[in-house]
Amino acid sequence: MQLDFYKYQGTGNDFVVIDNRQEVFPKNNTKIITQLCDRRFGVGADGLILLENDNASDFYMDYYNSDGSQSMCGNGGRCAVAFARILGIIDEQTTFKAIDGLHTATIKGDIVTLKMHDVEEVRQKDAYSFLDTGSPHHVQLVNELEKFNVTKEGAKLRYGLYGKAGSNINFVEQADSNTFGVRTYERGVEDETLSCGTGVTAVAIAMHKTGKTASNEVNIKTPGGDLTISFDQQNGSYTDVYLQGPAQMVFNGKVSW
Repeated sequence: MQLDFYKYQGTGNDFVVIDNRQEVFPKNNTKIITQLCDRRFGVGADGLILLENDNASDFYMDYYNSDGSQSMCGNGGRCAVAFARILGIIDEQTTFKAIDGLHTATIKGDIVTLKMHDVEEVRQKDAYSFLDTGSPHHVQLVNELEKFNVTKEGAKLRYGLYGKAGSNINFVEQADSNTFGVRTYERGVEDETLSCGTGVTAVAIAMHKTGKTASNEVNIKTPGGDLTISFDQQNGSYTDVYLQGPAQMVFNGKVSW
């Protein structure tokens, strides 16, 4: 079987993207998904995005991590929006559905602003915070982030603290009053990624909740680039949460198996 694919990246978080509106991709075959995402034997990516038809919105984003598991992906959502515009499905505004429900987004040039879900609860512990921004996230401040062993320490927490279900693990260092450096260990990839959209969203909210910043617009610096998160806070809940940053096509081609 042969299919056209596109390679997209959003601040270094990279994806194989396929137009699956004709429902031709064998998505129940996780072996094919992991092979496509393999950086030596496939195209290479953190995850696979299938853009599909949806009766209630412009399209459905069916997202798979590189191990074949499913989740919401913020950067993947931004890349799906950019891809939908290339296909002519949308112009500058869209509503689409993902595993966690409906999202709205706008796109101008290569900058995509994606509305994330409201966050009702941030669990605060002595050493970390935990919250769900479409995917579960552990947020922990560290010193000397650039030297920190994210893969080793992230795996320890992902399996040791959160068990089989796991959590994404974000390590954070504050740069100024509303700017933070972030490195993320992603479950489903089981390694550090250059950026994580739901992760940086979780970091921004956690840093506000714990008083590390008073701003409702937070700048995040990841190894793959910069993202901006904005939000409102009402009665302890975080609403109107937006993730903004670039989403770019890298190349396209054909893949067969």
